[in-house]
Amino acid sequence: SSDSKIKCNHCSIDINAKKKIYNCDLHFKVARDRYSGYPLTIEGFALLWAGARATYGVTKGRVCFEMKINEEISVKHLPTTEPDPHVVRIGWSLDSCNTQLGEEPFSFGYGGTGKKSSNCKFEDYGEKFSENDIIGCYIDFESSEEVEMAFSKNGKCLGPCFRVSREELAGRALFPHVLVKNCAVEFNFGQREEAFFPQPEGFTFIHDIHLEDRVRGTLGPATKAECEILMMVGLPGSGKTTWAIKHAKENPDKKYNILGTNAIMDKMKVMGLRRQRNYAGRWDILIQQATQCLNRLIQIAARKKRNYILDQTNVYGSAQRRKMRPFEGFQRKAIVICPTDEDLKERTLKRTDEEGKDVPDHAVLEMKANFVLPEVGEFLDGVTFVELQREEADTLIKQYNEEGRKAGPPPEKRFDNRQSGFRGRSNFQRYDNRGGPQGGRGGYQNRGGSGGGGYRGGYNRGGYNQNRWGNNYRDGGSGGRGGYNRTQQSGGSYNHNRQGSYNKSGSGSTESYSQSQVLRLGLHYPTISL
Repeated sequence: SSDSKIKCNHCSIDINAKKKIYNCDLHFKVARDRYSGYPLTIEGFALLWAGARATYGVTKGRVCFEMKINEEISVKHLPTTEPDPHVVRIGWSLDSCNTQLGEEPFSFGYGGTGKKSSNCKFEDYGEKFSENDIIGCYIDFESSEEVEMAFSKNGKCLGPCFRVSREELAGRALFPHVLVKNCAVEFNFGQREEAFFPQPEGFTFIHDIHLEDRVRGTLGPATKAECEILMMVGLPGSGKTTWAIKHAKENPDKKYNILGTNAIMDKMKVMGLRRQRNYAGRWDILIQQATQCLNRLIQIAARKKRNYILDQTNVYGSAQRRKMRPFEGFQRKAIVICPTDEDLKERTLKRTDEEGKDVPDHAVLEMKANFVLPEVGEFLDGVTFVELQREEADTLIKQYNEEGRKAGPPPEKRFDNRQSGFRGRSNFQRYDNRGGPQGGRGGYQNRGGSGGGGYRGGYNRGGYNQNRWGNNYRDGGSGGRGGYNRTQQSGGSYNHNRQGSYNKSGSGSTESYSQSQVLRLGLHYPTISL
């Protein structure tokens, strides 16, 4: 009946397609059936975890759901040394937790590597699981003084996994949660006519729990006018990320999405560790991939009704305008972090010691030379100064401008003021929305044509068609079994055939970012760390 169908919608991974998708990462695509989903896997996205949380949670009873790994998506572009390129973590979390399941308190995950994790503590549990396996997830609020969570694999019970005291939970609801890396998953919340496997006696599928006995997750903004984007402005090491994380924690109802290379790196963790601690490959390439992912996420973000913090340097006036333009209709505000010069030097040294980040001097000098304090106007509704206030900040920035201009550009950076960028090096790929061959190794472009183009040969490398997120793996397409459209020949750009989704201005907004312009956009020089 239509009533039961509406009831099913309440238990979907996310709220229905007519409303905004709110409880998942920007690079996780919830399918039209709302009971399945998959991550973006092109290029550097294949290194990222992508998470989604169900719309409703529970605080009582004995409740269950099932999850099936439908496919391990082909990611042949990843190096063979990449640890666990296909893995899923499934479990429960509070609505206030981030999407990285199992990496903070009250976030409980069981992973395909045969590990359980909460608050970034990993321990052996159960068995490994992978493609076509079905994991049952159970939570019991009734059987003991503690709330107990357990799992099953293909109908076989794996025993208790987590216990948490009622006192610690303090009446807060736990929600079904999934975190995937390059895997497509499907949920059974009880909407299927038959369960994948018989459930233990006394457990009820979350779909069959009365609506009044479930707890609704945070609702997102209803209109763009309710959405907020905070653009951080400040030199590397000034404290932008620290402020952004603190502000997001102090305003949990806003559910800020932090857009920055630091946040991207957090989604590239291996066993809860950031890659700069254990990455065997070239760090500069990893940062370049993180920056490419970030640019794509910013494009997606401008089309989603959410609250954002843009955690980049954003010191160039042109970059400030360009970054805010796509977010027209949002409440657009700048947050300027301008410490004293002494504090900046101290923080920079501390960051280098703790995180291994060391921004080249010439990159910082170029930013200093071009640093412009933002003003309220056409693209900004407000400007907030966190440390030095405008008058003091203005005096310091003028000193920085002079210091940077006296230093001049490094000899290898002779920008010729053309769209092709530097005459010399071409490590920085172009981000063009035009057809035709351009940039080093083909560039990272939204170009036309069939089968060619794109960064190192394009996005479509034989995997399912991520150029059309609308044609997800359960929505048809040209694949033999309604799969990921593995045979589609348009190897152009992500969303190549639906250009309007993420680029309303079409081909009229062609942009290419040279090495110098990367800095102007605040995209963090390759040695700086979404």
